[in-house]
Amino acid sequence: MFGRFAQFETREEYLEFLNAGVEFVGARDGEPIGRYNVAPGTRVLLLNQRDDKLHLDPVHWGYQPAWAKESGRPPLINARVETAATGRMFKPLWNTGRALVMADGWYEWKKSPDDAKIKQPYFIYHESKEPIFFAAISRFHPDALDAQEDDGFVIVTAASDKGLVDIHDRRPLVMTREASLEWLSPETTPERAEELAHDCAIPADEFAFHPIGKAVGNIHNNGESIIKRIYNPLV
Repeated sequence: MFGRFAQFETREEYLEFLNAGVEFVGARDGEPIGRYNVAPGTRVLLLNQRDDKLHLDPVHWGYQPAWAKESGRPPLINARVETAATGRMFKPLWNTGRALVMADGWYEWKKSPDDAKIKQPYFIYHESKEPIFFAAISRFHPDALDAQEDDGFVIVTAASDKGLVDIHDRRPLVMTREASLEWLSPETTPERAEELAHDCAIPADEFAFHPIGKAVGNIHNNGESIIKRIYNPLV
């Protein structure tokens, strides 16, 4: 399960890289976001397109519709690309709530083949160190004064391949810039969104990774030191 990432550059840098060609509603803040340890259950800036304008809204990472809450099911933070477009839980979000999460990389823990209790965290990022954008699906009420109980989003995940599978068998879905923009557009049909999700992911061999210290395991730790390479990994 994918459950931790970094979002530390400025809004301006993410938006400039995406180069959407669509009007952005809001301040192009030049202050670094500075979140090196983003965890589920927190509010995260979610990039979404409403009509012909882009918006950034703080939305809860995790989704639990009323029927799931009543049955005692915990909030979900990921949606598998293989089933998200058709399953009961996520189909409504896929159809009308597609969004992007801006990021600089994500974290995974590699298990020792000899002892599953021994895990080594890794930081994974684009080899160019350019911003990346996770495909997300969401439900929220941007015009409400207060967050609603069913507000939330999940990040779409895909199977890992090539070198990334050595770290973890799943990864967040990161599409090309062009596909990400089409994913956002309200004019994109759910069927076309499926095609994008399955055909336009950035190849695994364009990502790099390195081992990091255990500090990332505590969500209260936040700072650039978290992503620093270590040279004596456990795994």
